[in-house]
Amino acid sequence: MNLVYIGLGSNMDDRARNIRTAIEHMRNSKGLKVLRVSSFYRTEPMGYEDQDWFLNAAVELQTSLLPFQVLELLQSIEQKMERSTPVKWGPRNIDLDILFFGDKIVEEPDLTIPHPLVEQRRFVLEPLVELAPNGIHPIHKKTFQELLDELGNAQKVEKIQGDS
Repeated sequence: MNLVYIGLGSNMDDRARNIRTAIEHMRNSKGLKVLRVSSFYRTEPMGYEDQDWFLNAAVELQTSLLPFQVLELLQSIEQKMERSTPVKWGPRNIDLDILFFGDKIVEEPDLTIPHPLVEQRRFVLEPLVELAPNGIHPIHKKTFQELLDELGNAQKVEKIQGDS
């Protein structure tokens, strides 16, 4: 069994409902066992800034599936939720990313694990650290907490009380 961390984000419509719906789809997916869900975080957009703020979270799950099988499952959830992204890094109702897959390192055209930008994104690290502060990045050999500490507070990320 592998311990896997998934990043979730939404900045369209009812963002909290979108994230809860995606988590429910994960709970109902054969081969995935959702162990824990982080708090929700309100985060400023990066890359393409002319859009609403995001709601982000992280999920810790367990699976015996292979990385590409998990990717296919997440993409099928995005399709069920009718994800569309007309602009790179633009608005989306749901975004699901494999952040870490145990200590595996995958470098394929369609899949890179660990997620290649995780150490640059506070909106990913905040919820991840909530779940696993002592998790280790298999390439940088640093804990998730150390990566967050090194990143600093340049990006605006606000923990939401409850999950709205």
